[in-house]
Amino acid sequence: MKKESPFILVLNSGSSSVKYSLFRNNREILSGVKENIGLPTGEKNHLSALEKIFQEIEESKIIKDLKEIKFIGHRVVHGGEIFKKTTLINKNNLNDLKNISYLAPLHNPYNVLGIELCLKLLPWAKNYAVFDTEFYSSLKEEAFLYALPYELYEKYKIRRYGFHGISHQYVAQLAEKTLKKKIKKLITCHLGAGSSITAILNGQPIDTSMGFTPLEGLIMETRSGNVDPYIPLFLIKNNIYNADQLDEILNKKSGFLGICGLRDFREILKSKEEKTKLAYKMYLRSVVKYIGSYIALLNGVEAIVFTAGIGEGSAKFREDVLKHFQYLGIKINKKSNYENKTIISEKNSKVKVLVFHTNEAFMIYQKILNLLKIKN
Repeated sequence: MKKESPFILVLNSGSSSVKYSLFRNNREILSGVKENIGLPTGEKNHLSALEKIFQEIEESKIIKDLKEIKFIGHRVVHGGEIFKKTTLINKNNLNDLKNISYLAPLHNPYNVLGIELCLKLLPWAKNYAVFDTEFYSSLKEEAFLYALPYELYEKYKIRRYGFHGISHQYVAQLAEKTLKKKIKKLITCHLGAGSSITAILNGQPIDTSMGFTPLEGLIMETRSGNVDPYIPLFLIKNNIYNADQLDEILNKKSGFLGICGLRDFREILKSKEEKTKLAYKMYLRSVVKYIGSYIALLNGVEAIVFTAGIGEGSAKFREDVLKHFQYLGIKINKKSNYENKTIISEKNSKVKVLVFHTNEAFMIYQKILNLLKIKN
């Protein structure tokens, strides 16, 4: 008789929400989210949200007792240079984790809070931190360094870290499973409210569009993506904005929202306004430029993957992107593309093109299973 694998709870604690997924035997058996934390429409605080989550799990009758949850995986956005792999959290490394929260002040403090609360509420459970940055820990110096004085890296760890790593790793593995072969040269495109693209060689990333923060790279829903570094200096020096105002502008008031006043890509696709058309063209251009540069860096490409809200949800956008790479022998099956099939390229296409629904929670679950050396 096959032994049942343990229950593993996966948590994603954000500034105003906590998402949860309960896994066993390679299946998500329960999931949910507590949103609007701190607002009248949501839970009072993160403690209250987690208490409600644990109550829901108990009331589901899927488990007899919360003590059956012996392992919890936490999504943590930034691991810095200290955390380069999935880590069992203890008192010592929890302090290390707190000490690098300045690298991702909008995310890490809440990720850490989720861990701290679980240590109190479920003291018998082992808590693992799984980092968005860990997939990129193998990047070489020429890929992760900026051309700034080297001492800024040595003293302040200013470098490219990359983000969405859990998603990129998940779809990269899924691409190989779907095509039933190892893919030497792969480009993965996580295109959503936050967007990033990664170049993967022999299963290892060699470059990625996000950098020191998730602000670098592609145009996004409210983030500017790449801008001339002197622009913020110009705005500060001329007393147009201060640093805090620029932080707000670059992260929350730029991107699609800044260009056309809309942030939802579905609304941009429907709109006939000139500025929405402009936002679409600018986003398309930024995606094409990164894919093109990564094809050069990889010296070719065998497969391209699209995932996340826009990558998975917009057949038109995928079609417009891939038109730029017909010279590579990419042939798209229009019917498959508009039906959102998994493989949207023709059988005789020289480059395979795939579309996946990303599943970061499942990837976190898998990473913990691997650490525990449990096979399903």
